[in-house]
Amino acid sequence: MTATQPVGTPIPADVPQPAPGATPPRTPLIARAAAELVGTAALVAVVVGSGIQAAKLTQDVALQLLANSTATVFGLGVLIALLGPVSGAHFNPAVTLAEWWTSRRGGSGVTARDLAVYVPSQVAGAIAGAILADAMFGEPLVKWSTHDRSAGHLLLGEVVATAGLVLLIFGLARTDRLRFAPVAVASYIGAAYWFTSSTSFANPAVTVGRAFTDTFAGIAPASVPGFIGMQVIGAVVGLALVAVIFMRGRTDNGTPAA
Repeated sequence: MTATQPVGTPIPADVPQPAPGATPPRTPLIARAAAELVGTAALVAVVVGSGIQAAKLTQDVALQLLANSTATVFGLGVLIALLGPVSGAHFNPAVTLAEWWTSRRGGSGVTARDLAVYVPSQVAGAIAGAILADAMFGEPLVKWSTHDRSAGHLLLGEVVATAGLVLLIFGLARTDRLRFAPVAVASYIGAAYWFTSSTSFANPAVTVGRAFTDTFAGIAPASVPGFIGMQVIGAVVGLALVAVIFMRGRTDNGTPAA
């Protein structure tokens, strides 16, 4: 997605306009990288911070999860709405990899250069977000999580969560409905908190960041590789589902339909 002039906003006469049919210039890569870093940091700060707050306010695990998931839904929706026009609001290496894969043959999505910048920005942002959340609540800035999440059913939950996320995002793109992404993606993650056994990390960068905090939302470092591996598998499954469900038809002469 690219930034657009808000509807109804007058455009000054001295601002050069692209020629009819021309592709508008992309936002500079440094700005897109900054958006991915800041957005991922803010997302992890919301996830970790709301988990710490919930644990301080109640000992009821169900209420803790409800508070954590509710804050994540609202926070993620706002971040996608704000930063989507700048970078696409991936905040997720699995989504970035999936977009690069689908556009690698000349599409208009993420390039290899974008991929090489986005993923480190997302991981750095996730770590910074976890440290920021710990700092806000007076926790040790870096303390490796002791929350083991290595059980097989949790790994299956990550495959399901990530496959569903990729199916949703790329399904919206295939049907030209990405304008619904802030609500749709945030709603899906909120639901997946509850219907997946893993509480839906569905994001390698967020998984790494959450290893840096020994709080409600943490994950033990030893569990991180397994989660990331399942997230990659989930992304592949999601793309396969997109290819089947949103298969493009062909005209009578055999060419792909518009």
